[in-house]
Amino acid sequence: MLFHTDRKGRTVWHVTAESGHFVELKEVWEWVKEKLTTEKMKNKLLFYTHRKGRTVWHVTAERGKFVVLSEIWEWAKEKLTTEEITNKLLLAVYDMGRTVRDAAAEGGELGALQKVWEWAKEKLTRGEKKKLLLPTDNTGLSVWHMAAKKDNLYLLENVLEWAEEKLTIEEINNNLLFHTDGRGKTIWHMAVEFCNAFALNKSGSGLNRI
Repeated sequence: MLFHTDRKGRTVWHVTAESGHFVELKEVWEWVKEKLTTEKMKNKLLFYTHRKGRTVWHVTAERGKFVVLSEIWEWAKEKLTTEEITNKLLLAVYDMGRTVRDAAAEGGELGALQKVWEWAKEKLTRGEKKKLLLPTDNTGLSVWHMAAKKDNLYLLENVLEWAEEKLTIEEINNNLLFHTDGRGKTIWHMAVEFCNAFALNKSGSGLNRI
């Protein structure tokens, strides 16, 4: 019953996490912890994917469910190896090659993105951190494209600050400011297309800073 899936491939675990019902989610976790082995817990809860390959990790980041997202992180640290945290959570890809970074940016969730970056600095190598900043989407969209589309000024500002910490000027130019998506569009095109004056202004500020 607990692992029965609906038409979207979601179990009780997924629906509860997506809704942000932390107390109920914790009850599911505690019950499963008593009944299943660690390996089965990983596969049935933390790694299980639905709808275009997304885990609860991706969905809660996209929806900004901070309490649930943080608790899943703590549970993951309890049960997973560093390698699994890196490859199955922080750098795990779903539909169109997107990561949790893209999920948070696409949802316009700055708080979730900040949390992910904080955890990435705790667990990832310098090279792996770059993967959270550089384009991974199969359509060529960068995190900046997504932020510009959402007209999220603060998200743009934060991504630029993180990029300045970890990337060279050449990498920032090629992978953020002048990076083109699959349609040949840069962040500048995206901001104009969606009439996002704030995004356009912030892109210009980024150019001035480098």
